[in-house]
Amino acid sequence: MAAVLAAVLTVPAHADMMIRDGQVVEASGAPFVMRGINHAHLWFPNRTERALKDIAAAGANTVRIVLGNGVRWNRTSERTVRQLIARSKAAGLITVLEVHDTTGYGQTGDGAAKDAATIAQATDYWIEIKDALIGQEDYVILNIANEPSGNGVAESYWVDEHKAAIVRLRAAGLKNVIMVDGPNWGQDGSQTMLRRAREVFEADPLKATMFSVHMYQVYSNDAVIRAYLDGFRSQGLALVVGEFGPDHEGEPVDEATIFDLTNQHGIGYLGWSWSGNGPKARDLDMTVKFNARHITPWGERIIHGEGGIKATSKPAAIFGQATEKPPARNIFSRWFGAE
Repeated sequence: MAAVLAAVLTVPAHADMMIRDGQVVEASGAPFVMRGINHAHLWFPNRTERALKDIAAAGANTVRIVLGNGVRWNRTSERTVRQLIARSKAAGLITVLEVHDTTGYGQTGDGAAKDAATIAQATDYWIEIKDALIGQEDYVILNIANEPSGNGVAESYWVDEHKAAIVRLRAAGLKNVIMVDGPNWGQDGSQTMLRRAREVFEADPLKATMFSVHMYQVYSNDAVIRAYLDGFRSQGLALVVGEFGPDHEGEPVDEATIFDLTNQHGIGYLGWSWSGNGPKARDLDMTVKFNARHITPWGERIIHGEGGIKATSKPAAIFGQATEKPPARNIFSRWFGAE
């Protein structure tokens, strides 16, 4: 019996999805490059079940799902989060969950988001629903706060609040890979994230934090995109283009270079978005009114175009294995009949 116990107890513990050498790596050890699509569940909950299936059918390996923490928009319940994770897993999609209420926090004057939530309030939400996330480390990435500050906000807010949030999340027992959005409405026009991401990364005792830049009109040409991506690569930090499109409210985006360089360097991307954008951002819809049979020009480009999802997406290795981790066994039950 002692020999059996020794053999059981020396089996290595399961390793979850992690960050290694600036790359998202699955528990299997396989690198995972996100090729995904954003879905606005918060405003279109009745569209989500079908949308997840259609996004998977489009070839995506990841879906980023918009949630609310109740500060600015309706609160997404823990029960709903569990359902979203289960449906995404059933579709073979890694799930990135984000709190959208933080969008543009702190900006004053024109374009102010006066009712936006703080990073701390978003963190409160994750801790409140942590039971839905614990045990899902292979399948769920926790994107703390969408576009967590607007323009003109002190960079110390972005740095210090994210460091504090990561410490709190880990102390609460959350071991998921954490994703941190850039300031300046996610675009990091000030390059705060580019310059100071290392400080935030080092605050994570698990060293499982990655970063997300939203590439809209700030990224209108090759030189700017190339410099930003190279800047992150030179630091050995994991980066994803968490949102992008062909233009933004009438201003151009060099999406061709985004496709080219993310594929060249193995950087993930998550296009915005499946459907439901307002009139000023209608060009960012990939489908017409969530109908997968009516693909828009942007949908055609990101799904079927050069460097797009169909051509470059590879499913997460975890979906070739058991869909759930086996429950822990009581190693004494064989001899003592314990349950």
